[in-house]
Order: sequence, then structure tokens, then C-alpha cells
Amino acid sequence: MTKRVLVTTAYLAPGGEVDRLLGAAGFETVFKQPGQDLLDVVEDVDGIVAGTDAFTAKVIDAASRLRVIGRCGAGYDNIDIEAASRNGVAVTFTPGANRRSVAEHVLALMLNCARLIPQNIASVQAGRWAQRSGRELEGATLGIVGLGSIGKTVARMALALGMRVLAYDREPVAEPGVSSVSFEEVLRAADFLTLHIFLSESTRHLIDAEALRLMKPSAYLINTARGEVVDEDALADAILSRSLAGAALDVLREEPLPADSRLRGLDNVIVTAHIGAATVEARSRSSLMATRQVIDFLQGRTPENLVT
Repeated sequence: MTKRVLVTTAYLAPGGEVDRLLGAAGFETVFKQPGQDLLDVVEDVDGIVAGTDAFTAKVIDAASRLRVIGRCGAGYDNIDIEAASRNGVAVTFTPGANRRSVAEHVLALMLNCARLIPQNIASVQAGRWAQRSGRELEGATLGIVGLGSIGKTVARMALALGMRVLAYDREPVAEPGVSSVSFEEVLRAADFLTLHIFLSESTRHLIDAEALRLMKPSAYLINTARGEVVDEDALADAILSRSLAGAALDVLREEPLPADSRLRGLDNVIVTAHIGAATVEARSRSSLMATRQVIDFLQGRTPENLVT
């Protein structure tokens, strides 16, 4: 029987490089359609090239033939790992594939905050010509929480701009030009604080009201990690009380941003639609890496970046 691989990643389509790679390996490819329920398409597939859909225990339990899920991305918190292990389903992910794209997006967000670019654009479009003073990045302090592959890439970019770079990681990592400090120290010193950590019970709401109180009133928070790492209500309180200058968020607790979010409409909060990894190059690297992992497992080889 020909093995079937389901592709749920929204930006992949029939006839593309992933479809061709699976076909060349002898697999039948099935694409999840927009709006289609995962429960309706997982029952008779052997592998999945996964996007951001929620692979809950209910979904995994319903996939009686499923052997492997290859997640296109550096995080896999949308997959119930316990349920996968219980069902004998291997899970892989693609760390590093989106490293450059996310790091460049962090730099773009930081520049937008420093030079008040969104506010200036809005002002010009409204017919005004206000020339508010921003600030230079050279000489400013960048604080990094999580010095993995993305955090290191951001650090190197910041150092090239003449920034002072401090970093906190649970397991201190040596990186040229970067000073390893405590969590409290990085919060207190940062002019710009950028987050690069996985979501877990220990990191959920790591940036809470207490953490925000330690930051400078002139500081900006940048989050391209996971939305729930930040307590959004505490962040809104900090910004509205002017105890924080602003924030740039590419990830949110709930996506898309709800109409009633307290962060909506604040001119010193930049929100992008989870596009940190949304470049042609990163998407190609990530999807091909995940697909090769699925192929390797289904052909009896041990894939890279195996979680379970």
C-alpha cells in the first residue's frame, strides 16, 4: 500500500517542491484545504508535514495509521507530545530554518520602535508633518532572553550596529561580544528587550507585571517567540501607565488580534501578523527539512531533530 502524507502547512500547495519531493520518494500527497477539520483528514495518513494547526490528543488519537509528524517551524507547542508518544507517533521540528528571517524581523521591529516609523507614516497619511525625535541604536542596550540560534543571530546584528548586548539564558551560552547576565539584570538594563524562548509551563507569562516593573520606562519589548510568554494584560497596563515606552509583537496570545484586545489602537504598540518566519527562503528551508524528516522516518531511517 502506498503511504500517504498529509500536508497542513497553509503556504504549501500541490505541484510545489514539497509535493514533488514526496512524489519522488514514492508517497501520495494529500493537502488539507482551508477550513477543513483535521479530524476529517488524518484518519488514513501515515505522515504529516505540519503547520500551525492544533494537533490535540483527540486529533492524534483519531489518526490510526499515523507514524510521524514533521513540524515546519522551530516550535512544536501546537502538538500534544504526550499523545504522540502514547500513540507511537514520532515528532520532528526544524530548528534554525527560520533563524535569519526571524532575526531580520526583530531588527526591523526594533528600528520601527526606535525611529517611531509607524507613527510617522500615520501622521503623514493624516495630512500632518510631525518630526518627532527617535533614537539611534548605536550605544543602546539590547537585552536578549534566550540565546539560541535566533538569539545569537540577533546579537550579531545588534553588535554590528554598535549596540551593547546582554543576554539571559537558563543555561549560560558563550557568544563573542555578548555579556551573560541574570534575568533581573537583563530586564533592568535593556533599552530594547527581545524574547527568543520556547513556550512551556516555566516560560508562560515569564514577562508578567513584576518583570515589566523592572524595565526602564523608556524601554521597548519585542516578542517574536510565543504570545503566551507575555502577560498581555500586564503589558497593556504598563504601556497605558507609561511605565514602558512601547512594544512590538509578532506573536499574540490569540491570533488574529481580537477586536477587543486592550493592545489594539495603542500607537506605541506595533503588531505584525506572525510573519517573522514568513519569507520565501525560510519557508522553503523549513518545509523541505520537515518533509525530509517525514520521508526518512517512513523509510526506516532516524530523522534529524527528533522530539519523540
